[in-house]
Order: sequence, then structure tokens, then C-alpha cells
Amino acid sequence: MKTVHKLILKAYLGPMILTFFIVMFVLLLQFMWRYIDELVGKGIGLDVIFELMWYVSATMIPMALPLATLLAAIMTLGNLGEHYELLALKSAGISLPRILQPLIIVVFFIAVASFFVANNLVPYATQKMFALLYDVRQQKQSIEFKDGIFFNGIENMSIRVGKQDPHTKLLTDVLIYDTRDQSGNMTTTVADSGYITLSDDKRFLLVTLYNGETYENSRSYADWFTNSALRHHMFDVQKGVIPLTGFDFERSDMSLFNNNSQTKNIHDLEIGIDSLRRLSEETASASYDPMMQSFLFPHDLSIVVDSLPKPQPKPQLDVQAQIPALDVRQKKELYESAIRSAKSARNSYTFDESTSKDALSQLYRYQISWHNKMSLPASIMIFFLIGAPLGAIIRKGGLGTPIVVSVAFFVIYYIISMTGEKMAREGSWSSFQGVWFSSFVLLPISIYLTYKATNDSNLLNAEWYYMQYKKLKAKLQNILKRNKHDHGKTANTQ
Repeated sequence: MKTVHKLILKAYLGPMILTFFIVMFVLLLQFMWRYIDELVGKGIGLDVIFELMWYVSATMIPMALPLATLLAAIMTLGNLGEHYELLALKSAGISLPRILQPLIIVVFFIAVASFFVANNLVPYATQKMFALLYDVRQQKQSIEFKDGIFFNGIENMSIRVGKQDPHTKLLTDVLIYDTRDQSGNMTTTVADSGYITLSDDKRFLLVTLYNGETYENSRSYADWFTNSALRHHMFDVQKGVIPLTGFDFERSDMSLFNNNSQTKNIHDLEIGIDSLRRLSEETASASYDPMMQSFLFPHDLSIVVDSLPKPQPKPQLDVQAQIPALDVRQKKELYESAIRSAKSARNSYTFDESTSKDALSQLYRYQISWHNKMSLPASIMIFFLIGAPLGAIIRKGGLGTPIVVSVAFFVIYYIISMTGEKMAREGSWSSFQGVWFSSFVLLPISIYLTYKATNDSNLLNAEWYYMQYKKLKAKLQNILKRNKHDHGKTANTQ
């Protein structure tokens, strides 16, 4: 059996590694397609891009591992079945569970390792990814001039060049509109040629212009429409240094992005769940009583009857009976006071309700994230128990049929998972039901497929279905012939 186990392990580990990196590559392409506009044209170094890709890859491991396990299992058993190796092992008296025993052990350790990856590596990588994405979004586009088109990447400045020499970077026919002056003055500069570049630290714009003119429109806020003046001067060479912000890539503090459920491990999630549950309960229960006591009925004698010792309790004032005796002005004051109290109570209750809803929403997200980490090992095992029997039944290796079947099952799993998580985020289902629902759906399928594969079922054998179709067709033809013959006999008798 050791030789057989080595054969099975060797046949599985290669496709497992291959399919894992293929799935990771596809997921990375999806990420690049989504954020390509934010990465291009900002002068970001390759080291930053590769670092971002590394952290993104780490965050995608929980999604890639189940699909890679499913695809590798189908490919391995399909290859063994296609080359009659699986048939030879069964002919030697080795059952399918015994054949899969070493693979089950390997996948079990992969599933256990996936929990630690999801609990320790993924939160750290997600935090780093969020920080890098924020820094990339804050990074302004690099200064690139196009012939005849205004460049507006610098705040309160517009620069147009007629033509730029691609080798010397000399700009000709330069036009600059500068509105950085806080007093409202606008400066227009026209030059025959010049150079406009960033400093090495990307904190300053270095401007050198030749043979030009400057027009400054000076205005006063008090009477700009009467005291507007235009100043003009010509120059042979003009140099300037303009301070800039946002062109140099600055790293943000990673701790600023630690308030998301995806950036916390199991321990932090449990602490957050306990705090959020307590907060939601307090905000939900702290609205009704204060509203009744502080706003609507602040003078209710029953509230203070125990704190005021009296020999005999006095009857409460019947307010409704006293209203008809009031004059119009007093009624108006009474109604206005009641309306103000009701509005204050509504505003207070709305604030508490909003706080309670926010706490509940965050609580649901924390609970979903907690269950996602716990359900990942189970989903990997279930996908393997689906893929291995499917491969034994299909008996097709390679990347053709296994990819189609794997993607179909994974799409079903993904749709069910997203639906369950959506219901859990809305509070319609518990987080346990929403996250584990997909596993509960696929587990009976895996048991059924394992049973069918163990008993050499023709569940997905196209030839078997074709033979059954031919048999059914032959039976229908015989029935039609018999009916036709009986009908002819009846007609002759008549």
C-alpha cells in the first residue's frame, strides 16, 4: 500500500500546486482589472506594485484554496480513471475510500493550515492592502504634458504646452494659468519655451521659462469691480519653485485601517462581538424609558413618589380635564410646549435608533467574519469529497472537463454563500445560518457522490446515458409497432 499511496500523492500534489497558482493568477487579474485606473499614470515604482500584489494574493487564499482543491481532486482521479489505473486498483481489491486515504490526510492538514492562514496571515495582509490602496489613491498622477492639451493635475494651476521634445523635454509655446493667490489674483504666463519638471523628492515643481510675458490681474475683495488692475511685465528668463503635495508616495500608518472586521483575527473578533452586542443592547433599551420620563412626562408623580415622604398620596392632576378651562393663549402655549417635547423625544430616539442600527450592522459583519474563518476548513474538505468522487465517475483528466465541472460547482457554492451572507448582514438569518448554509447544501452532495463512486456508478458516463437512450427508443418503437399491428387486426376483423 505504501507504493500505491506514493503514486496517489504524487498524482495529486502536482495538480494541486498547479491549479492553486492558476486560480490565484485569475483572481489577481480580476483585481488588476478593477484597480488598473488607480495604478497607472502615477509614477508608482514596481516595488510598490509587487508589494501590493503580494498582499492581495495573501487575501485571496481563502477563496483560491477550495476551488484549487476541487479542481485538483477532479483532475487527479480523472487522470487515474482515464488511464485505467483506478480500475486496476479496484480490481486488486482496494476500495475507493482506501485509495483516497492518503489524499484525505493531506487535505485535512491543508484545511487545518488554511484556518491559521485565514486567522493570522489574511488579517495582516488585508490591513496592509487597505493601507497601500489608500496611499495609491492619494498619490497624484505624474506630470505628463500632451501637445495642445491643458494639464490640470496641480491644484489651482492649468498648464498648456504647444509641443514637447521627447528627447530634451523642452517645452514650446507654454501657457500657464495660476490662481493660487488667496486674495483672488490670477497670473497668466506666456513663454516661447522652457522646462517644467519635478524635483527629485517630488515636493517641488521646478519651472524655467524663456522669452515670455506675465499678466497679473489684481483685485480687491471690497470693490473688485471698480479697482481691478492689470499688471504686465516681460522677461528673458524666469525661474520659479512651486511647492507641491501628493506627488511623493507617502506611507500611512497601518493602525488606521484596523477597524474593519476583515483585519481582525478570531480573538479580536470575539472581543469586538462582545462589545458590539453590549452596545446594541444598551442603545436599544436606553431609548424608551428616558424618552417617556425626560421628554413626554417629566412631571409624572409616580416617578418621584417614593423619594418624597408624604402622609397621604395626592391624586394626580387630570390634564385633559383642565384644558377646556384654559384661554386661547394658554392653550397655544400648552400645545407648543407639547410639540417641542415630542420633537425632542423623536430626535433623541432617532439618534439612539441610528446608533443601535450601526452597532447591529457592525456586529453582524464581525459574526460573519468569525464564522467565515471557522467554515473555511470545512469547505475545503467538502470540496475535496465532491471533486474526488466526480473525478472517479467522469474518468477524464486534463484541464477540459474538470475545469467546467469545478467552475460550475464553485459558482453554485459562491452564489449560495453570497446569498446567505447577505441575509445574515440584513439580520434575516443568524450569522451561523448564513455562513454555513452553503456547506450544509454541498455536504449531502459530497456524501451522495462518494457513495456513487464507491459503487462504480454511471452517474456522469455519457456512453451509459446514450445506451439507455437507445434502449428506451427501441422499446418505444416496439410499442408503436405492436399498437399498429393490433389496430390492423381490429380493422380486418370488423
